[in-house]
Amino acid sequence: MDKYIILFISYFIGSIPFGLILTRINGIDIKKVGSGNIGATNVLRAGSKKIAIATLLLDSLKGFIAIYAMQNIYHDHTSLAAIAAILGHMFPIWLKFKGGKGIATTIGVLLAINLYVSAIFICTWATVFIIFRYSSLSSLIATIVSTMISLFYFKNALVVLIVATPLIIMRHYENIIRLMKREEHKFCAKKVNYH
Repeated sequence: MDKYIILFISYFIGSIPFGLILTRINGIDIKKVGSGNIGATNVLRAGSKKIAIATLLLDSLKGFIAIYAMQNIYHDHTSLAAIAAILGHMFPIWLKFKGGKGIATTIGVLLAINLYVSAIFICTWATVFIIFRYSSLSSLIATIVSTMISLFYFKNALVVLIVATPLIIMRHYENIIRLMKREEHKFCAKKVNYH
């Protein structure tokens, strides 16, 4: 019974669409901007860095809270809570299962599970982004690198990443196609025009 409660609570926390809520409060319909995605990247495309940063932080926080709460209430099933929170973000029932791509929530989950893995994820993302200026490529490489390193050194994060990685790749399918065709837009400091 505890497992079902953990799944429900963690999914519910993960499914809170902060990107949609914050943009609507500010008079923006994020579903009609860019890709229509509710994640921080598309929120930034809407033109507000402050709202995008807030979305990034809150999406990360809900992943962290889901794990932290389950650790303190049930002292077990951390991986189950983590996966449910990520699924909630990617496939929220409130938005007909059309949510974000899971990067921020995955970072929040990793922060609660293993600080080293979260640091590896963030540093890899930042390094790739600085070099290539593609948010999607940075996310994909950071996810894969974190999973590979966890395979050898951080077993407590491995289960979550093994499940999250194919989901993240799936959610980035269109970005991958654009990258292969060299049609993916790079991030520009002066103009937000990337996918």
